[in-house]
Amino acid sequence: MNVTRIIQKKRDGEALAAGEIFAVIEGYVSGAVPGYQVAALAMAIYFQGMDESETSALTRALMESGECLDWTGVEGLRVDKHSTGGQGDKVSLVLAPLAACCGLQVPMVAGRGLGPTGGTIDKLEAIPGFRTDLGAADIRRITDEVGCVIASQGDQFAPADGKLYALRDVTATVASVPLITASIMSKKLAEGLDALALDIKWGTGAFMKDVASARSLGAALASVGESMGVRTSCLVTDMNQPLGRAVGNANEVREALAALSGEGPADLMEVVYELGALMLTSAGQSEGKAAARATLEEELASGRPLEKFREMARAQGGNAETELELAPASEVRASRSGYVSAIDGEALGYALIALGGGRRSLEDTIDPAVGLEMNVRLGDKVEEGQSLLDLLSNGRGNDEALTLVEGAISITDELASMVPSLIEGGS
Repeated sequence: MNVTRIIQKKRDGEALAAGEIFAVIEGYVSGAVPGYQVAALAMAIYFQGMDESETSALTRALMESGECLDWTGVEGLRVDKHSTGGQGDKVSLVLAPLAACCGLQVPMVAGRGLGPTGGTIDKLEAIPGFRTDLGAADIRRITDEVGCVIASQGDQFAPADGKLYALRDVTATVASVPLITASIMSKKLAEGLDALALDIKWGTGAFMKDVASARSLGAALASVGESMGVRTSCLVTDMNQPLGRAVGNANEVREALAALSGEGPADLMEVVYELGALMLTSAGQSEGKAAARATLEEELASGRPLEKFREMARAQGGNAETELELAPASEVRASRSGYVSAIDGEALGYALIALGGGRRSLEDTIDPAVGLEMNVRLGDKVEEGQSLLDLLSNGRGNDEALTLVEGAISITDELASMVPSLIEGGS
């Protein structure tokens, strides 16, 4: 294998053969291919892109570098969802047990917070004793016994992706649709899924800042999923403001439990129902969106999904019936009257990090009790001195967080035009 020739081909806009892609990834993992050559190839991909067959080959190479869940002999349909992340996105905590109550099996492998976007695993670890570092055998067992499990990726699934991502992170090649696609899908497809629902976020609090970019990424992800035999559907949703009211870890778990009790914020439940409908229809459990939504609403009203979440928590060593403590709250008030015309979700995410609710480095310890509680939404009319949000703080980084929060919410004299909270389709 001549790695220099492979780099040159991609640099000049030629398509790479699947064998060439596999050889580079295998060599990088084994140490036979040095990081500087992989960095050069990543930069070439960043500028020249990849076609669908190349992206599928890269996805498979990353996926097959680690374990893949084998469901041979196990009845049922395995279905999952994936979100590209944002602030207040606790959908997985509600949707996994809800989908399980509707007859699906959900072997979810989730991630930690990445930059200003929150992570499902960090939220769950706010629950006393909750273990997410599960092996493949445990994931299979809990999925079979409970119907759902939420585990961390660890080193067992797509380890080549973790190594490649670390390299991309320091070589300014993260923002490449083919590389993003292969990174996301290699982990999800390692779950051995029958169907996958994608939630591609766009807006101030999302990685993709506009609808067109989100749709492009969604189409690429769906194409790879379908090419590898997984029925893949996509929803593009708005992240120009936090989803729900809670932003943090313990407070988001509390809001998710409220949602499972039938008291979830309307915007959160809309995303839950839309994604749940995609999961049910893709798996053939419902004939259409209306029937799927009716099933989801009926199950939620029964109270079974809340007990299913608690059952999942017990199976993973946690106690979801313990009241989670929150840090002391202080109000951030409006400096003027007017309309809430913009909310910078990214700034709110960095405010959470400043408080200790997220990480600046991998070694940082998260304080699950800190966070934000939103008291306003886009378009709300506010008066001077009115509470915009509550800052849940234990004192760490309070001044930095306050500065970020105060700059994150824009109040203007005129009511700005609002965007829809949910946008169908990803292609």
